[in-house]
Amino acid sequence: MNERVDASGLSIDSELYDLVEAEILPGTGIASEQFWHGLRRVVETLGEQNRQHLNRRDELQRSIDAWHKDNQGNFEVARYQSFLTEIGYLVGISEAGDAFQIATENVDAEVAKIAAPQLVVPLDNARYALNAANARWNSLLDALYASDIPDVHAADVSAAAGLEKTAQYNPLRGKWVLQYVHDFLDQAAPLRAGSHADVVCYRVKSARLIAEMADGSATEIKQVQCFAGYNGEPESPTSILLKHHNLHIEICIGEGLLIGKGDLAYVCDVRVESTLTTIMDCEDSVAAVDAADKVRVYRNWAGLMKGDLTATIQKTVDGIKRLRTLQADKEFLDPAGNPIRLSGRSLMFVRNVGTHIYTDAVTFNGDAIAETFLDCMVTALSAIHDLNGNSAFRNSAAGSVYIVKPKMHGAEEVAAAVQLFALTERIFGLAENTLKMGIMDEERRTTVNLKECLRAAKERVVFINTGFLDRTGDEIHTCMEAGAVIAKNDIKAAPWLLAYEDWNVAIGLELGMPECGQIGKGMWAAPAAMAAMMSQHIAHPRAGADTAWVPSPMAATLHVLHYHQIDVVARQRDLAAMRGENRGNNRGENQANLDIILTPSLLKVTAISQAEVVAEIENNAQGILGYVVRWIDQGVGCSKVPDINDIALMEDRATLRISAAHITNWLRHGVTNEAQVLQIFEKMAGVVDRQNSADHDYVAMSADLAANIAFNAAKALVFEGLTLPNGYTETVLHRYRREHKLRYPKIISG
Repeated sequence: MNERVDASGLSIDSELYDLVEAEILPGTGIASEQFWHGLRRVVETLGEQNRQHLNRRDELQRSIDAWHKDNQGNFEVARYQSFLTEIGYLVGISEAGDAFQIATENVDAEVAKIAAPQLVVPLDNARYALNAANARWNSLLDALYASDIPDVHAADVSAAAGLEKTAQYNPLRGKWVLQYVHDFLDQAAPLRAGSHADVVCYRVKSARLIAEMADGSATEIKQVQCFAGYNGEPESPTSILLKHHNLHIEICIGEGLLIGKGDLAYVCDVRVESTLTTIMDCEDSVAAVDAADKVRVYRNWAGLMKGDLTATIQKTVDGIKRLRTLQADKEFLDPAGNPIRLSGRSLMFVRNVGTHIYTDAVTFNGDAIAETFLDCMVTALSAIHDLNGNSAFRNSAAGSVYIVKPKMHGAEEVAAAVQLFALTERIFGLAENTLKMGIMDEERRTTVNLKECLRAAKERVVFINTGFLDRTGDEIHTCMEAGAVIAKNDIKAAPWLLAYEDWNVAIGLELGMPECGQIGKGMWAAPAAMAAMMSQHIAHPRAGADTAWVPSPMAATLHVLHYHQIDVVARQRDLAAMRGENRGNNRGENQANLDIILTPSLLKVTAISQAEVVAEIENNAQGILGYVVRWIDQGVGCSKVPDINDIALMEDRATLRISAAHITNWLRHGVTNEAQVLQIFEKMAGVVDRQNSADHDYVAMSADLAANIAFNAAKALVFEGLTLPNGYTETVLHRYRREHKLRYPKIISG
């Protein structure tokens, strides 16, 4: 254990103290005593309130459990709503407060004006963080060629044979990709006549883009304003900058290496502005259980804010090591020939941990402090480097700091987060409302009280997101005593989930969210299934969402095409008009929305076979073990975990929360039993061992299941599920990860 340092009445892990003192404070203008005394002030001012809020959650859950036990088989949503209102779980329905609109100011255009994909990346990995920060501009040609989209097209169209991805470059696949990109350009930036596929030369003349065609004719962009700039000489530009739905497209001109060789105009690449915002995550995708882990997280965030974060990359193709840094801005000439500059990086949010996690990295009077207090203070302090202009790579041009707050339960907890942000601003001498808030709509108490949550943060909120994974986990836990829930895959189409997704957008539109922030949707979890994503993820902009989470830069590059297909601003306007003017209460469009959200989707136990029960539990148990073994043994909080069918899915604590709660629920209601679950866990341990056999750092669970820390952690998540606060997994994961680090101290996480 590291030594500790006493400062301002706090006991601080020495590694954390040294990081703040030597690497973060210099250049901020904040003195050491100011920071540590400020942290103590936060703990003294808000610490007891935080514990009271956590106790209130437990109190409400006990009441809900008792109600469901008393009303099993006799559920009536009207009586349920009355009960929830009576205990204070549901607020602002019968006596809604004064009408209001979101009024957040100084919000960057990437957040308030432009609809585009959003990456979420674990902040404990510097390489991942840099990749995400640099993923604003990406090659559409490369993304399409590497994806499964040509393969699915070939399977669907018998005449499209020969498109497979081979060891060497496949020119037929490249030709198909080039045609796909030409079709995209024809949709986003159509010419007055002909297709971009027929252009032999682009020229700039009198501030207009001229396209010379293969037949000798000349034309230009149909919408003149779509031409945003160029590089090179007007008669022979090296790149053309287009703009559509506020998103940029760069046509790069030169000798193509592979895919671009067949283009008549020598277009060697088409780069699309795709990942406009990224959430650098301290929470669900990170395995941080002690001060050493938090130091790695904080150091990376500070490096991003100072602009000096680096990572050494060694590619397997050539074995050469390369130093990765933040990407510089992109420079162009506007149509009139004047210099313009566009950001080369994604705008970065940081997601702090939930209020239920406590850390002994800092203690006060011998007690661990709420980790979210430490997160807020350290991440805000680091962001002062950006506010002060200390970095060559500016994050927020508007002078704001974007902090996502997860797992808040209701308006009173949002109000507490507002207090935390305001106090942090006063401690650092920041202007009021510098710290902007992203609200994760991922707990049912926040969903049903979303309007009041937004009222509490109406001058700070810049983001509401339907985190459907955590929301599903909370739904199962909240309704644990109502009965056995439906199978996990069936939940994706459950009425309450569909109503919840619509409810979030409806309230966001009603309160003017698009004027100053994002309405977001959840993650596409299958990074290899890009064709399926392109088929399904378009539903998000159609629903009126400004953004949706994607698992990789490639996915962002492809998903951004949906925001060229759908004018989200116009779509939001249409949706608001369709919902009419009489939507002024917290129920959404009509009474039925809240009714549906509050009605649990329960299983008809007599309609499920034993084979289906086994298959469901095997699926859940395999997912739990596959994720937990990496979390406990290797300190990996987010990775591509093979599912029971060996399909790699992005997993983090939210997906774990669902699988664990689901088995707990079926145990509670007799759909399965302890012996069956244990037998399945043991069987699935062998499956997970096989799936990880190529990992040299992997230690097989099956060698000694009784003594294996990860295996015991997985079981605890299920068998302790009824008593885990709100069904959160961190209590168990932290306990067993710390045990693993004590038993194997020489193994370095990350």
